[in-house]
Amino acid sequence: MSALPRSYNPFAEDEEEEDVAPAGPGGAAGADRQRYLQQEVLRRSAATADSTTRSLSLLYESERIGVAASEELVRQGEALKRTEQMVDKMDQDLKTSQRHINSIKSVWGGLVNYFKAKPPESKPEQNGAPEYYANSRLKEAMMTSKEQESKYQESHPNLRKLDNSDNDFNKADLVSSVEKDAYPKNQQLRAYHQKIDTNLDEMSSGLSRLKSLALGLQTEIEEQDDMLDRLTRKVETLDVNIKNTDRKVRQL
Repeated sequence: MSALPRSYNPFAEDEEEEDVAPAGPGGAAGADRQRYLQQEVLRRSAATADSTTRSLSLLYESERIGVAASEELVRQGEALKRTEQMVDKMDQDLKTSQRHINSIKSVWGGLVNYFKAKPPESKPEQNGAPEYYANSRLKEAMMTSKEQESKYQESHPNLRKLDNSDNDFNKADLVSSVEKDAYPKNQQLRAYHQKIDTNLDEMSSGLSRLKSLALGLQTEIEEQDDMLDRLTRKVETLDVNIKNTDRKVRQL
């Protein structure tokens, strides 16, 4: 019995086997071997296509979580900015209270403050606190990733619509003739290969978007760390001033 070569292609004789019937026991064994190899190749191709589809679904889910984390970080930055503004306002009010206390302790100072025109109310000093804006890198990455929300819903097994099929064989006719030459001639196997290539391209784009999100998050975290350090110094200074003011009030 002749052995099949190592480079034997089980799909090479798809068109011929319908017209030529195998002769003898050896021919029947070869046909069975060929059908087995065809089924094995299709099974492994289908498993690979399913694996890349699941990986792509996990990638979309990771991207969605990254967008949610980015939005929460932006809200945290806005809260820190409001807190810093409140601390600046408290510091401004405390300075006004200290001036009143000094006028009470001094008769001359009280008379001067009485006849002195009341200064116009001014906005609290920002003390080096710039306006808060999320960094442009993070905002751009968030906008790009939000556009993939529909793909996440299509790939998620619990959110996917019934008319969406993982084995999208009807897209095989959309591939150009040049690209078709690079795929196997068997229609089902070609569809698997095209599915795998499409998933890999989407995964590459998704990883690039995740990288942009990660870099944007890193920049935003560093900027908020600086804001926290500045806010900590202001709170410590405010605490000292409050204690000094309280001591002066008790001495009246």
